Amino acid sequence: MKTLIFVLGLTVIFSNANASPRDQMKIVGSSTVYPFSSYVAEEFGSVSRYPTPVVESTGTGGGMKLFCSDNSLNSPDIANASRRMKIKEFNLCERNGVKNITEAMFGYDGIVLAQSEKNKPLNISKKELLLALIKLVPNEKQDKLIDNPYQFWDQINSNLPHRKISIYGPPASSGTRDAFEEMVFEYQTDEIKVYRDAGLKGYRIIRTDGVYIPSGENDNLIVKKLSKDTAALGIFGYSFLTENSDTISGVTIEGIQPTAKNIATKQYPISRSLFFYIKNDHTKDVPAIKEYIEMFLNVDLIGEDGLLAEIGLIPLTDQEIKQSHERTSKYQKLTLNELKKNHGF
Repeated sequence: MKTLIFVLGLTVIFSNANASPRDQMKIVGSSTVYPFSSYVAEEFGSVSRYPTPVVESTGTGGGMKLFCSDNSLNSPDIANASRRMKIKEFNLCERNGVKNITEAMFGYDGIVLAQSEKNKPLNISKKELLLALIKLVPNEKQDKLIDNPYQFWDQINSNLPHRKISIYGPPASSGTRDAFEEMVFEYQTDEIKVYRDAGLKGYRIIRTDGVYIPSGENDNLIVKKLSKDTAALGIFGYSFLTENSDTISGVTIEGIQPTAKNIATKQYPISRSLFFYIKNDHTKDVPAIKEYIEMFLNVDLIGEDGLLAEIGLIPLTDQEIKQSHERTSKYQKLTLNELKKNHGF
């Protein structure tokens, strides 16, 4: 593993034997962010005076519940997230005394559909993906919603292969699933008349008849499923596609391939930002937090030629990195109004 000791100017202390338990940071959250956070944690543990932080892959939703449950030192210091904090999560934090939070964006990611490399290339539109996975779909006359009847891709579009619709994906607690449902379901049903007429504008409920298979918070398990179930597709973050390109290939969406360039330029239709959230009240009692954040947001890690790009992170621009630095160096407090604005309310 590459070292950042000279770049970051941290003092190496080779023994952590005398460190107290709370010298060690606690980090929870997104399975998509987990590879990046774990990489930084390992680097941090090797070059700083503090123990390697404990990083748990709980899913974004599960991580937020833990993060917002308590403001004591028994609770996590940082929550990783593959989508922005929800209003209801912010309110949960407030109710439980977690009232001083900083939001840090550190990169971009694409939500990819992937398949076994043994299959022929596949191109699917967002509309076809909607019709494959949403619980209620328009009937033939487009004047009523019915339970989703589609079992094969060519029933949706005759140009698609006669192949069973079977998709492994993240559970309800996952930020990847949240973002997928928002970008593929909610944005489209906002614009489709039959959903609006039914009072279901922004409808985003995924079907539960076995076509969509929730597969836990470990995205590597989905990758393994695709090597055995070669007719199926899988949904996960872009980094897992790059790490397993010898066994799986990306599905093209709207004619756009899931590449780092297409995701960074927002051409790829299912792109999102990645975040971590800092519990500012912990910084005085867990001094490792400050140095960890400085390392994570260093351009040598998250910049265009940064180390995290080598494992699939889509980098921020230099200006965006500067803005993240400014927020975290001041521990800028996230407000409800700011969150609502960023959510488009």
